[in-house]
Amino acid sequence: MRRPTDRGAALRSTAIALGSTVLLFGLLAWLSARSPGWPAVKEAFFNRRVLAASLPDIVRAFGANVRLFLVAELFILVLGLVVALLRGLPGPAFFPIRLLITAYVDVFRALPGVLVIYILGFGIPGLGLAGLPVDPFVYAVVALTLIYAAYVSEVYRAGIESIDPGQEAAALSLGLNRAQTLRLVILPQAIRRVIPPLLNDFIGLQKDTVLVSYIGVVEIFRQSYIKQAGSFNFTPYLGTALVFIVVTLPLARLTDWLLRRERGGAA
Repeated sequence: MRRPTDRGAALRSTAIALGSTVLLFGLLAWLSARSPGWPAVKEAFFNRRVLAASLPDIVRAFGANVRLFLVAELFILVLGLVVALLRGLPGPAFFPIRLLITAYVDVFRALPGVLVIYILGFGIPGLGLAGLPVDPFVYAVVALTLIYAAYVSEVYRAGIESIDPGQEAAALSLGLNRAQTLRLVILPQAIRRVIPPLLNDFIGLQKDTVLVSYIGVVEIFRQSYIKQAGSFNFTPYLGTALVFIVVTLPLARLTDWLLRRERGGAA
């Protein structure tokens, strides 16, 4: 049970944090309002009339980002796990596979995401091969999957390597083969450990869905660009920022809570 002195200290800390936050943001607002160009900036970026007119279409366009995020996330989770397992195959016979997998991870972690999206979104349809899809949404999913699976595979690999090798030895001594050991002993623990960093990666994925606007997918950023071009005002971009803040902040807080719980459990 928390003692009264503890509650008092917590209340004082909260009051000090709240007061310093209000003071800081109040000072920033005062400095912005006192600047010579504030009226023009306010009209160009904080126009309430333009925001009210454009926000409904921007929110509807965010549905494309959500669909893209959900579809890509499913493929990323599966491909990332497969890549991590292939990279961990033991023995010299599997060296070529490990080499190819390592090259894939290194290349796609090195390339800027927008470059991969451009190459796949414009290059593959440009080949003119029969049977290839023409929908840019397909290439957006493929590009994001290839990019983020490289990162997620490293998260999986770190989780697998964090398991005490003695557990694998014990499972093998009980008669389980390597595949059964991975499925029944190693992976359940590893995946549970890497959930917080996986959520961090998916926060990044959610934001990077706007990059697919460069290949013609009409999502939230492209819709805000259309609204900005029609109104000659940059406020629609503020609407896009607000949508991402509202969606991302709860996921970020969930990630922090899971990390705290994981550290508490480890302690």
